[in-house]
Amino acid sequence: MIEKMMLWFMDPTMDAAMKNMLTKKYEENPFLMTTIAAKLTPRAIMEAGMRAETGQEIKRPIGSPNVLSPWEKVMFSPRQLHQLPTESKKSIETKTVIGPNAKKPLKLSMPILLTGMSYGGSLSLKMKVAIAKGTSKAGTATNTGETGLTDEERDSADLLIGQYNRAMRMKEEDLKHLDAIEFQLGQGAWGGAAEIETKSEDIRDHLRETWGLEEGEGSTIKPRFPNVKKSDDIVELVNRVKSEAEVPVGIKIAGSDFIEYDLEVIAKMNVDYIVIDGAEGGTAGAPPTLEDDFGLPTLHSLVRAVDWLNEHNLKEKYQIIVSGGLTTPGHFLKALAIGADAVYIGSIALMAILQSQMVKALPESPPPQLALYSGKLREQFDVEEGAKDLANFLNSCMTEMKSAVQVLGKRTTSELTREDLVTMDKDLSDFSGIRYGASKRT
Repeated sequence: MIEKMMLWFMDPTMDAAMKNMLTKKYEENPFLMTTIAAKLTPRAIMEAGMRAETGQEIKRPIGSPNVLSPWEKVMFSPRQLHQLPTESKKSIETKTVIGPNAKKPLKLSMPILLTGMSYGGSLSLKMKVAIAKGTSKAGTATNTGETGLTDEERDSADLLIGQYNRAMRMKEEDLKHLDAIEFQLGQGAWGGAAEIETKSEDIRDHLRETWGLEEGEGSTIKPRFPNVKKSDDIVELVNRVKSEAEVPVGIKIAGSDFIEYDLEVIAKMNVDYIVIDGAEGGTAGAPPTLEDDFGLPTLHSLVRAVDWLNEHNLKEKYQIIVSGGLTTPGHFLKALAIGADAVYIGSIALMAILQSQMVKALPESPPPQLALYSGKLREQFDVEEGAKDLANFLNSCMTEMKSAVQVLGKRTTSELTREDLVTMDKDLSDFSGIRYGASKRT
């Protein structure tokens, strides 16, 4: 009965709407909105509305929808007869060491780490603790991001990388409590090294204490470290910290078309590893212009960085951790085959952590509201459940990667090379040195 009544009420409305769309001139026709949306895109229309409403710079979470790294055009070449697959998957080794020449190397169970997502600037403390506990269960490391060191994250993480950042939120005295130190010089989702301000009203008491701020004081991530006037100042700073550290020291840069020039500067540094963050990297919120229109895609950044290091006989000196839009075990494996020693993941890990808790947010709110420092649902997030789901996700990825390594006839993830890859894209083949599959082997 109710269904019939609804149809009875709706019928005249639909009749009138159809008549309008089929008879009115285009400029008066409500159907014009479909043309507008097709031309301008719904995203651009919504972001225009946000800008018009506030007159302020807008910040889009997660990162750019523009994914330009052609991972799907790269395939693996299985071994079957001329070479045999590895006899047992149980013999596949995934252990990874970052900074093997450091006094205290970073020893991981897998070449997958959680990238820098900061407490306060990005995630809630509960989410950071869940990540620390989840990575510990899986035997890998997490990263503080551009924040300070908290007892909660340090106590929950077996292996913790701390970012020595441009806001100086990580104090030098905290560096001795870390398992690796990472200089954060740029980020893919922010177009490199942008200024990022956190207003005092958005900083609660625990975060204010963590960042060492006074009441009413805000915090700003500067585009440069203090007292840095030229590139050599960065070199001097990094080398000084490295000379005093027992743990691995790395440097993080955003991928760009100047990557070879940046690597020339890094070659003066005594760091153990380099993080290359491609343009597809994620963030809690960055201006869409910096997300969409800056940088170099992750795959291209990685190829060029590895090739430059090889050409200058530096690949043995510096390890590479690559990040930015890597979402599947296939992506991780391809990055390793191209030349990365490990991968950082972020956004996809958050989705895995939230997988059983999204119902707390949907359909009224997007799931990141459970994870973000500013999220309205952050207190509803269950730490232990999130940690369990993250560990399960990481272990699932690792098991799948072992199957792939077995099919390739290898015994460790570190044995993968570009010889294991093939592409049907000639331009990609010419650029990357990956074999072109439309030509016969001789």
